[in-house]
Amino acid sequence: MKLPFLVAGGGIGGLAAALALARKGYPVRVLEQSDEFKEIGAGIQLGPNVFRMFELLGLTDAIKGLAAFPENLVMMDGLTGEEITRVPIGSEAFRTRFGGYPYAVIHRGDMHRVYLEACQVQKGLELSVQRKAVRYEDKGDRVVLHMDDGEAIEGCALIGADGLWSRVREQMLGDGKPRVSGHIAYRAVLKREEVPEGLWQNNVVLWAGPKTHLVHYPLRRGELYNLVAVFHSDKYEEGWDAFGDPGELHEKFAGERPEVLALLEKIDAWKMWVLCDREPVREWSKGRVTLLGDAAHPMLQYLAQGANMATEDAVVLAACVGLSGGNIEAAFKRYQDERYLRTARVQTTARFYGDVFHVAGVLRELRNAWLAEPSAGPPGQAMAWLYNGIEIPAGKS
Repeated sequence: MKLPFLVAGGGIGGLAAALALARKGYPVRVLEQSDEFKEIGAGIQLGPNVFRMFELLGLTDAIKGLAAFPENLVMMDGLTGEEITRVPIGSEAFRTRFGGYPYAVIHRGDMHRVYLEACQVQKGLELSVQRKAVRYEDKGDRVVLHMDDGEAIEGCALIGADGLWSRVREQMLGDGKPRVSGHIAYRAVLKREEVPEGLWQNNVVLWAGPKTHLVHYPLRRGELYNLVAVFHSDKYEEGWDAFGDPGELHEKFAGERPEVLALLEKIDAWKMWVLCDREPVREWSKGRVTLLGDAAHPMLQYLAQGANMATEDAVVLAACVGLSGGNIEAAFKRYQDERYLRTARVQTTARFYGDVFHVAGVLRELRNAWLAEPSAGPPGQAMAWLYNGIEIPAGKS
């Protein structure tokens, strides 16, 4: 019996990798440290680039059945209420520009559930919970993954999809803790009927203020409304699921538009997380071990591409393995070489956008004037480098 690919981490990236490999006929075992497979968080955005990945994985219909499809991306000035820029992402022109693929938004839990249900019925794919990996050994012809209960699990290779605080990365690269951005995000989800009158809209809206911004958009076919409030803060708490301080939230947004304050007032139990990333790296594969998603290239949320990049990673990784003729080390190196520049560009551009969203004073006026200038070409042209997507590796490894 062939040893399986071991995937450490059962989040979106880990499940996508497992599904992509299993659909190419490779045995896979996913090891999740929690008691169950689930995703925390709220809404995420899906660019046209990831819809081609859904197509290749056979998930398009399931995703579309749970997503919402906004009409526009809109940026508003959080102090004056003026509209800075608008991109008609729901237009025929936008979809045509990007190969017919749409722009959508989805609850993170819904997307994870689509991936999980596909994995549960996929032949050759085993899902295990309460399996916390602490270290690995690369034996040259196989990998041994050591668990916290003392069990040693053998596989043909290991994919570290264990997130921002990846143990696999720490052992491989030893580059310490993630970089703390100084930005805090508070998130919440409202039922549609809880949204203040006149403020529900089928758009992704960003209100940009001095060292703050608020994003809101519909989820789950318009039944829910996603809110994310971000501001600069010295507070720090590891993890994604801590309760925040509404007092600090309202203090940071004091003096901003009534629309912003009205949405903030609707929530009394915000969940908070600290935004972190890492410097891009050239190498994230070594021997029979590689990294994927946030373990490889964690990024700030300002391009809304974290789950998209992890899904692209998964499809490229499986393609490289399929082309390798059984040479896993060569496959992992090719996968890394295919991905590192694109993901590094997303990482660094996301940082830049975070700065742009939060400027004040004269820089705020310059930003507004710059973004208000009409762009050449069809809608979304400025983001074509991202939304055009990727070519899937083909040919010999």
